[in-house]
Amino acid sequence: MSYLFTSESVSEGHPDKVADQISDALIDNFLAFDKDSKVACETLVTTGQVILAGEVKSSAYLDVQKIAREVINKIGYTKGEYMFDGNSCGVLSAIHEQSPDINQGVDKVDKKLQGAGDQGMMFGYATRETENYMPLALDLAHKLLIELADLRRENKEIKYLRPDAKSQVTLEYNDLNEPVRIDAIVISTQHDDFDEESNMLAKIKEDIISILIPRVAKKYPQFAHLFNNDIKYHINPTGKFVIGGPHGDTGLTGRKIIVDTYGGKGAHGGGAFSGKDPSKVDRSAAYATRHIAKNLVAAGVADEILVQVSYAIGVAEPMGIYINTYGTAKVKDSSGNILADGEIAKTVSNIFDMTPYGIETRLKLRNPIYSETAAYGHFGKEPQTITKTFISSDRKEKQIEVELFTWEKLDYLDAVKKAFNI
Repeated sequence: MSYLFTSESVSEGHPDKVADQISDALIDNFLAFDKDSKVACETLVTTGQVILAGEVKSSAYLDVQKIAREVINKIGYTKGEYMFDGNSCGVLSAIHEQSPDINQGVDKVDKKLQGAGDQGMMFGYATRETENYMPLALDLAHKLLIELADLRRENKEIKYLRPDAKSQVTLEYNDLNEPVRIDAIVISTQHDDFDEESNMLAKIKEDIISILIPRVAKKYPQFAHLFNNDIKYHINPTGKFVIGGPHGDTGLTGRKIIVDTYGGKGAHGGGAFSGKDPSKVDRSAAYATRHIAKNLVAAGVADEILVQVSYAIGVAEPMGIYINTYGTAKVKDSSGNILADGEIAKTVSNIFDMTPYGIETRLKLRNPIYSETAAYGHFGKEPQTITKTFISSDRKEKQIEVELFTWEKLDYLDAVKKAFNI
């Protein structure tokens, strides 16, 4: 029997995502000037105010106010009428030193013995639904808002857009668990005041359907067949959306963890990513399990895979690795029987080093690579090498070449195929 499944996304101007981007900009700047920085920083944004809090152990000194303002301006909050703009908002810092009780379990003379920064379980997921091995509903929800942000910055075809926005996509799946069509799309976008409110909703709906949707379908032809004339559109369904961003809702770091991951597919261990350095396995192990899941699916081990790993604080080796292939496993043992998920997990544990140090070094996580993760999801993006520029507190410029989204690389295909005799 067919069924419906829904995922949502939020724009970079959503208040929670503003907070995430500020927290990750701080992480990047600490790591740029001290690779051994230990950071857990939280951000709260509200009307005209930014509050920074958290724990840091670093030799770097940062102008955190300047960094926060740069992020806010880059997002697009640059006007006083938004009641939150990067040039005039207050920025209060309550960042203090990391607890030595926590640090003693993480820092070791031999870095290979580095313990996990906290206990917990983390999940990674991959599916053949899309070319980037992400769930289709979430991938579409992200792409709608990425394109909407492009339209806002171009300020040509649609001139009234403001930074805050949300999207939601509902897909219909057939009996074979294959997505066959888009059933509904929800877009809520902040906008300027209209002179005539009576025409406001009609204008916004017309522009979204006639400008945004065709751009997405054209830019991502692999999805074009899913768009049809029967899609139910809900565009700004509550009506007027002028008051938005941190003025409309308080934003906090780590409140969009499902948007950050798989849109409700697979699972989530509960820990947020943004604002945490890679010694925090909430972040690094979630990246590592995605790396495992994606390489396993791409190698042909299964069509859909969930990977779980768990840790004890201060302990290097994980408590265990769990694999769920949802009955889609394709690899066989020497007798010709499909391998059980438990057997797949045992083989995986021999391929991938899942100690915190092993993850950090394999995925090159002690680099300033995190600002690019803080909006439109941490997974499914294209790995790339770029040069980033940072300015120290004494105004000295530092350029660093970094690899982004290393956990999206299919660099373990040969090792996986060899281990499973594919």
